[in-house]
Amino acid sequence: MRTTKLEDTPGRFHPIFNSSDADIVLHSREGTYYRVSSCTLRNTTGFFRQLISQNGNERGEHIPIDETDSTLERVLRMTCGLETPQWKSFDELEDTVTLIEKWDAAGPLSVIRSAIFAPLFLTDPLRLYALVTRFGWEEEIKLASTYTLPVNLYDDQHQKYLEKLSSRYLLSLLRLHKKRRDEFKKLIDSEEIFSAGNAVHANCMGCGEDADNHTWRELKARMFVEMDRRPLGDTLCGLDMEEWPEAIACWEARCTKEGCGRLNYSKIATLRDVMDCVGRLPFTI
Repeated sequence: MRTTKLEDTPGRFHPIFNSSDADIVLHSREGTYYRVSSCTLRNTTGFFRQLISQNGNERGEHIPIDETDSTLERVLRMTCGLETPQWKSFDELEDTVTLIEKWDAAGPLSVIRSAIFAPLFLTDPLRLYALVTRFGWEEEIKLASTYTLPVNLYDDQHQKYLEKLSSRYLLSLLRLHKKRRDEFKKLIDSEEIFSAGNAVHANCMGCGEDADNHTWRELKARMFVEMDRRPLGDTLCGLDMEEWPEAIACWEARCTKEGCGRLNYSKIATLRDVMDCVGRLPFTI
């Protein structure tokens, strides 16, 4: 890496990193200088440990770092054990992780790992999943996979994150989403759980007349589509479902025999069983 005499390049020093005792000066893309102890950098980063051992360190030289002040300052704060500011965006996180990788800085990376599930990052779960798979953090990968369940993986907006995944983690995520949908279908098709709607020979509980279960079948088809779109299943049995034409028709379906008119299904009991089915589904890769 090319170094330059500090005296030949007038610039401004960062107020926190400007100790006269520091013997290495880093130079950001934006023209700010950072005085840092070579001992600190050597002990906390593989990059500087190798650089200093190969080239030595002549006091008064500075090293250009092609990063913004925001990224460089944050990583230096981490390596020096200083307080770090609150994260402002996922972009800021990824820029920081990229520099940490370049520097081979295990300590700062462990700080990132401990804070990876901050609320700010949970708002973009697929991006979070892509980041943690990058480092093979298995516990975090499993948890992040759960947070992706509200996401429709086939929306075009998510393609750029899916393309970052290795085939192993992409297939694992696709399997999780598909497995939840398919196992849900098996459960709602179960005659044991939903006897009123799924029995081969369904009868009205009031008069014994043959029951017409087409409204239940249509509601099941709509729930299957919803689980395919949003595998978390949180839109089932909620206020949105109350407005589905299929749900309204199902809860209003009655025996057609004259003088009976009994409801075909108990709405409360059926919704309870549907939510129980969702609760049985796998929630992590």
